[in-house]
Amino acid sequence: MSPIDFSKFLNTISSEPLRVLNSSIPKSKYIPIDLSESNQILNTVDISSSSKLGMFVNNHIKKHHALVAYGGYLEVRNIYKGSSHFNSQAEEERNIHLGVDLWCGDETPILTPLDGVVHSFKNNTNYGDYGPTIILTHNISGVAFYTLYGHLSLASINKLKVGKEFKKGEQIATLGDTSVNGDYPPHLHFQIIKDIQDYNGDYPGVCSENDLGFYKGNCPDPSLLLKL
Repeated sequence: MSPIDFSKFLNTISSEPLRVLNSSIPKSKYIPIDLSESNQILNTVDISSSSKLGMFVNNHIKKHHALVAYGGYLEVRNIYKGSSHFNSQAEEERNIHLGVDLWCGDETPILTPLDGVVHSFKNNTNYGDYGPTIILTHNISGVAFYTLYGHLSLASINKLKVGKEFKKGEQIATLGDTSVNGDYPPHLHFQIIKDIQDYNGDYPGVCSENDLGFYKGNCPDPSLLLKL
């Protein structure tokens, strides 16, 4: 299935928005946020500080009387510049975000949008990394693909097992706080992956410009499911 066909397939799974956050939060309480390098207001914020970035995000949410700020698919960001996990002399800088971030309070329940099985999980402890992460396998109409949930709480993976089944809408985890989530304000990184390759409990959530063609095809816009 080509990248275009796969995106079309994802879009037809549901005509209604699928949920990955606490289902009691109405869609009217979601507000988009721009964390790209082109946001001049963000350029005045010390984004190397999780508390100051958190203040920026929370002020944006409060200003719009919302509960969740979302966005970031294919966004070019400066947030990663302070982490060697994304920047090393041996590799091209990785700064293009491949999932959707949903910014909200820690301990927010995380749901699976579709029936799924635990493919893998891991605590990715690099500075700026996902922290506790779960990857689910889905099989819809004979088409297998994966969803990744990053920046979770440690409790989310403590007793988890590969092969555990979850039904659509069932809680799979809770959001982690700054102390475990890679040093970010609390948020969910949600990503769709067509081919998981050889990864377990991890998959690149940020890529370089040179690799964007591959990852854009392998990691389509999560809004195809979330309808944000």
